[in-house]
Amino acid sequence: MAGHEIPEPVDREQVADPLSGPRAAEQTRSSCDPAFRHGVVVGFDGSTSSERALAYAIGMARRLGSGLIIVHVANRLPTTVWAGCEPPVFVDVPDHRTEVLGLELACADYLAEVPWILVERGGDICHELEEVGQEYSADAIVVGSTHGIVGRIFGSVAGRLARRAQRPVVVIP
Repeated sequence: MAGHEIPEPVDREQVADPLSGPRAAEQTRSSCDPAFRHGVVVGFDGSTSSERALAYAIGMARRLGSGLIIVHVANRLPTTVWAGCEPPVFVDVPDHRTEVLGLELACADYLAEVPWILVERGGDICHELEEVGQEYSADAIVVGSTHGIVGRIFGSVAGRLARRAQRPVVVIP
């Protein structure tokens, strides 16, 4: 409406300064549900090995009396292939798989035994699983093993995660 302004509340708190560095973004991103602190993080993409990892993680969370943090990492493809090196640039690929996985998990009877949440991330799988584990102060990270040629060539997620993680990693065959 012309000539009419709505005043800003005096007690309004600014969430993040756009000119501040990545530290402010990390602080806003790390807010998580405290009910899932010290839970079990499990990587899930709908594959057979991730389904076995999910089944184990459900039992582990039930025995620990904690929540389950199911993490789906969206696809990212390298723009260039470097022999033996990490590619410097990634391209985000639209991934609607998280929505489908969320619906499948919401209808699953076996998840009724423990409280759970589904977290979507994009990027390197190992880095994102460890980051979610750190945010939730997870007791463990559960992943399935890789049985394909891609895992043999580029290294398995389980192997890379076990070498760099700051918390226990359980690899389910």
